[in-house]
Amino acid sequence: MMQRPISAVFMRGGTSKALMFQAADLPVSREEWAPLFSAAMGSPDPYGRQLDGMGGGISSLSKVCVLSVSERADADIDYTFAQVKIEEEHVDYRGNCGNMSAAVGPYAVDEQIVKVTGNSATVRIFNTNTSKLIHATFPLDEDGTSCYDGDFVIPGVGGSGAPIRLDFLDPGGATTGRLLPTGRTVDQMVVPEFGAIDVSMVDAGNAAVFVRAADIGLTGLELPDELGSWRDVLVLLDSIRREASVRMGIARDTETARNTTSVPFVCLVSPPADNKTSSGQVIHQGDVDLVARAISNGQPHRALPLTVSLCMAVAASISGTIVADTASSPTDRRSPLRLGMPSGVLAVDADVAYEGGEWNAPVGSFYRTARRLFDGRVWVPGATAV
Repeated sequence: MMQRPISAVFMRGGTSKALMFQAADLPVSREEWAPLFSAAMGSPDPYGRQLDGMGGGISSLSKVCVLSVSERADADIDYTFAQVKIEEEHVDYRGNCGNMSAAVGPYAVDEQIVKVTGNSATVRIFNTNTSKLIHATFPLDEDGTSCYDGDFVIPGVGGSGAPIRLDFLDPGGATTGRLLPTGRTVDQMVVPEFGAIDVSMVDAGNAAVFVRAADIGLTGLELPDELGSWRDVLVLLDSIRREASVRMGIARDTETARNTTSVPFVCLVSPPADNKTSSGQVIHQGDVDLVARAISNGQPHRALPLTVSLCMAVAASISGTIVADTASSPTDRRSPLRLGMPSGVLAVDADVAYEGGEWNAPVGSFYRTARRLFDGRVWVPGATAV
């Protein structure tokens, strides 16, 4: 089978990694993107390791970002995110990746898609998956390229880097068009072979369904490897995800929801408690407002998807949600929400208000780091020539 090279950059953004492409280097037809992305990442792989591609065998390492100059007056670049499945040939474009959003601005500057001057840059990003705007602000080196060196540390990533501030503008309804897709803060669903369970379905940054860990027999302190070993728990959580997908208007039925794997995310929440990270560090109860575990594309996430963290911070300020009722200081929050997760503590800030009889979220913000790891050409078997 003939291989073809495609110009690409490999980058870390937050706790994820992805291949970065410019749209001009890809086939004109979007229908040709999915098989190309799957082949580049090494999918489908029945062994789940993606050894024959750039993927890393877990959802946070099987991603693609595509950039182009934006024609919008309020944006500098258009950014499309693709989540590549590992064991099957399937690419999902329904959601955004908050972590990889941190790499988009620096990539655009270094590839000279966006022209900047001075000591710092703010790149206005239009995410095509959610039709939402993100502002990325980060320092520049003396030569005008992105600065990656710094002292800022994020949980789950060894070492430090330059801080990148991400402001998600009007994140509510990113997937469904409504901050509360069902109009309620809590819904009850009946899950086959389990029974009735309360959930909160919130859509900010990405759609998510929140479940009390205790309601499905967990402590909420379980680490990813432990969660991943319990097949019955993952099957239950996927049943909740698929039912939520229908109720939120993402999929027309639970069978269709099987193929829309990126959203909604499923997130388990539990009250503040002493808990260990994957590295063995102990997070003390007083250092968090909430403990969270997320399922991403059927796998327990090694940290927390940033868009889910943003959604959680919004939900924590909406009285009556499971998140607000579980957090240590639920509503009218004056400081960032501190989330205990498998890799440490993440602080997320969200501006939430109740106006005109409904909840809205003007902005959600957090800091990440990113790094350019490799640039050149990725060789893709069977790729269509551009």
